[in-house]
Amino acid sequence: MFLRLKTFAIAACVAAGLAFSHAPAIAAGNKDIVDTAVAAGQFKTLASALGAAGLVETLKGTGPFTVFAPTDAAFAKLPAGTVDNLLKPENKEQLVAILTYHVVPGSVKAADVVKLKEAKTVNGKSVAVKADGKGVMINDAKVTKTDITASNGVIHVIDTVILPPKQ
Repeated sequence: MFLRLKTFAIAACVAAGLAFSHAPAIAAGNKDIVDTAVAAGQFKTLASALGAAGLVETLKGTGPFTVFAPTDAAFAKLPAGTVDNLLKPENKEQLVAILTYHVVPGSVKAADVVKLKEAKTVNGKSVAVKADGKGVMINDAKVTKTDITASNGVIHVIDTVILPPKQ
């Protein structure tokens, strides 16, 4: 089952083959968050994780949502084997906790994010927000691209997977 989901997600990413930097902003706004991320081509791991966690339909919902989306390179920074381990069905609860820690309810644009000190995530835990002359950090992740609009929210690209605090 997982292999089929992963294969489908990868095939969809390859078929779309678009990068945010090459796609017109209007085109991205017509797609939901999941389809926008898949079309970008740099979120294959995130797409697979959303499928394994059963969150695709949620993020295709009406929202609005703000997603701090880690790139494939961000997932690659995790210790070897971490992603494969998280994608196992027995670790679904942990995967859901991590992924929902990347989502804030509502559509929070960059101009609003920089005014925050923290933001409560769908996970129930808050992320720290730090804005200065060097850019914006969400916990230990640097925001590398902002305000990618989708029909049901906004995506901000981050360079590191953020992990919720331990209980």
